[in-house]
Amino acid sequence: MFRALLAAALVALSTPAFAEKIRFAVTDIEGLEVLQQEFGPFEKALEKSTGLDVELFPVASRTAAVEALKAKQVEFVLTGPAEYVVIKSLTDSKIVIAWQRPDYFAQIVVMAEGPIKNADDLKGKKVTFGSVGSTSQHLGPAQALADLGLKYSSDYDAQIISRNTAVQAMIRGDVAGVGMNFGHLRKVRKAFPDKAFTVVARGRDLPNDILVARKDVKADIFNKIRDSFLKDGQNLMAAVLKGEDNSKYKGGFFLSKVNDKDYDYVRSMYKTIGVDSFSKFVGD
Repeated sequence: MFRALLAAALVALSTPAFAEKIRFAVTDIEGLEVLQQEFGPFEKALEKSTGLDVELFPVASRTAAVEALKAKQVEFVLTGPAEYVVIKSLTDSKIVIAWQRPDYFAQIVVMAEGPIKNADDLKGKKVTFGSVGSTSQHLGPAQALADLGLKYSSDYDAQIISRNTAVQAMIRGDVAGVGMNFGHLRKVRKAFPDKAFTVVARGRDLPNDILVARKDVKADIFNKIRDSFLKDGQNLMAAVLKGEDNSKYKGGFFLSKVNDKDYDYVRSMYKTIGVDSFSKFVGD
C-alpha cells in the first residue's frame, strides 16, 4: 500500500499542475484568441523544453505590457526594439534572448517612374510613415533619411498615414515617399503587380526583437528559459513559425550575445524625430 501511495504521489508531482507557472506576453498582438493562434504551438514547445507551466498572457497595448510587468502579472514579454528601450526605462527588465528577424531594415519607397530619383529629391515633399513609434515604419525610415542628411519634418513634410492608404496616395501622386520595411515592400509589390516601386533610402539592419524578463524573476527560472532557447532553439523556432504572422522570423535565430547598448541605435532614432525621453511610448 505504501509503495502504491508513493508511486501515485510521484506521478502527481510530475504533472504540469505542480510545475511552476510563468506568464508570457507579446506586445504587438491583441486578444487571447489571436495570441493563442500565433503562439499556442510555441507555448507547448516551451513547456516541453523547460518543464515549466507556460501561460500566454494577452496585453492590449505596449503600455499595458509595462503595467503588467510592474504589477507582477507577467514574467516574460516579447517586444520590438522601439518598444524595448521604453520598457527598459520604465521597468528595468532584463534581456533574456534576441529573436532575429532576417532582412529587417527600414526604407523609403517611391514610384520607380516618378520624379523622385534620390533622397534629396524628397526635400519639400510629403513623406509618410506608418504606425507612430514603429521601429520599421516610423523611426527606422526617418533615421534612414537622417543618415542621408534630411532632417525629420523640416526638410520634408512628415506625416503619419497607414501604409496601405499611403501607398495608394503615392500611386496617385499625392505622396512622394512611404516609409516601410522590406517585408512590407514585398506585400506592396504583390498587391500592385502592375506598378513599379523603388527604394531611395535604406537604413542598416535594425536591432532584433527581444524577450525580456521582469527584473525580479528568480534566477533559476530566468536561466531555465534562456538555456532552453540555446539548447532547444530549432524546435522552439519551428513552433514559433506555425503562427501565420510569425513568418517574419523565418530563417532567423535566437541570439544570446545581446546587451542593452545594442539598442542605442534605436535611441538615436527617437532623437531623430525629436524625442529625448523614454518615459512613455511615442503616440501615447
